[in-house]
Amino acid sequence: MRRARPGDVPRGSGGIPHARRAVGEERALTSVGAGADYQDRAAGQESGSETDTHAEERVQSKLWHITLSVSGAEAPLKEVRRGLEQLAHDHPFLLTSRYANDHAEIRYWEEARDLHDAAAVALRLWGEHRSSARLPPWEIVGLEVIDRQTYHQRIAEGYGPPPAAPVGVHPF
Repeated sequence: MRRARPGDVPRGSGGIPHARRAVGEERALTSVGAGADYQDRAAGQESGSETDTHAEERVQSKLWHITLSVSGAEAPLKEVRRGLEQLAHDHPFLLTSRYANDHAEIRYWEEARDLHDAAAVALRLWGEHRSSARLPPWEIVGLEVIDRQTYHQRIAEGYGPPPAAPVGVHPF
């Protein structure tokens, strides 16, 4: 049952008061135009080419592996763990967090247009969630941002951080 104010126009009537469909009458569907470059894109996909101007306008985002290191004055381990768990709950994209009473490391994947955007988001993460997740007042002391290809290449060669097998929050 819909509740409305007296004299209110019924939903789906197109703004015409008391407009109702007859039983069995189909509703007219409307749509929004696809945009000026839709035909150009469709033609480019059929021919296998795309104009340079459109390719430059649509920059694809990439996945970036982020390792954020923070450090500061000692804090109770229970509070550090609880804060990191709250951060992981608020942002389920976090892969793993390792912590001690005076430092922590957070690893996750970030989707961004380029390295600069990924780094900017990563540098804001700790500060923006310090109060909501009740994180310790630590400062960022390290940041690593690598693209997906480099991450997998390092893992294959045995370098770099081990894959985040134990997903979650763990002590060092």
